[in-house]
Amino acid sequence: MSDNTGGRFFEYLNWLLNPFHGLKTTEVYDLIGTTSLTEHRLYLNLGYWRDADTIDDASEALALLVAKRGGMGAGDVVLDCGYGFGDQDILWTRNMKPARIIGLNITRSQVGRARMNVADAGLGKSIDLREGSATEMPIEHESIDLVVSLESAFHYRTREDFFREAYRVLRPGGRLVTADIVPTKNSDNPFRRLAQRISWNLVAGKFNIPTENAYLIPSYSDKLSKAGFVNIDIRSIRDDVYSPLHDYLSRDRTFVDKLPPVAMIMAKSALHCPAESVYAGLDYILSYAEKPGKRGEVVR
Repeated sequence: MSDNTGGRFFEYLNWLLNPFHGLKTTEVYDLIGTTSLTEHRLYLNLGYWRDADTIDDASEALALLVAKRGGMGAGDVVLDCGYGFGDQDILWTRNMKPARIIGLNITRSQVGRARMNVADAGLGKSIDLREGSATEMPIEHESIDLVVSLESAFHYRTREDFFREAYRVLRPGGRLVTADIVPTKNSDNPFRRLAQRISWNLVAGKFNIPTENAYLIPSYSDKLSKAGFVNIDIRSIRDDVYSPLHDYLSRDRTFVDKLPPVAMIMAKSALHCPAESVYAGLDYILSYAEKPGKRGEVVR
């Protein structure tokens, strides 16, 4: 084992096992690297499993669900915040035919790999992947038709700043769609409530979710409204995400088997527990909102 590999391995263990050791969002994804759930691509989302049998299909289905909810189509200029390795942008360009996709991502190692993936796909003229923040967007006012954030907005410091920036860059009638993770409503059962707290705190601590982003669906809607959005629609899709993902990983150990030894042991232990215990504190939402005005309207 090289010094670099050994150092990375022990940093991984420290992050995984030390409750007092947290990492910045970029550090988390640098550490994870290309160890994605998927087998054939590099999606980092948990998937939408209603009609999917494999993690690759479920990850693709979630990306398409977000695109379709936003009405992505020909002529749209799309802003993808937190694009990972760019797989979703390649998928959207081929299937939804937007005029252009601009991406923002703060994890430099992902930016480089994503640009390579786009170039290899021959889509460099249609997809422009940049290093930049979703809370301080280097994007012109009212220049975007659709802003999407696929399983990344929970990281932003803060999500409210992201909402304000999304509103600023959207044209009148523009749309904002997120696939996002928020806490579940506290149960009246004290044992269930404890499981919820442990579940949320574990994920929030290890994946650098700011405490300011830990709020329920009604507050999510209120914050979108305060940012100026209208026609807000938020629904939970957790039943089509967590439990079927848990069942899949219990059946197919491809992902678990490529984890470092200690992580593999912990993952296998978690898979022996019921999904509703492991994910008790986690809701998963699909959110839609619009900027007031008609599409194509010019504001002076």
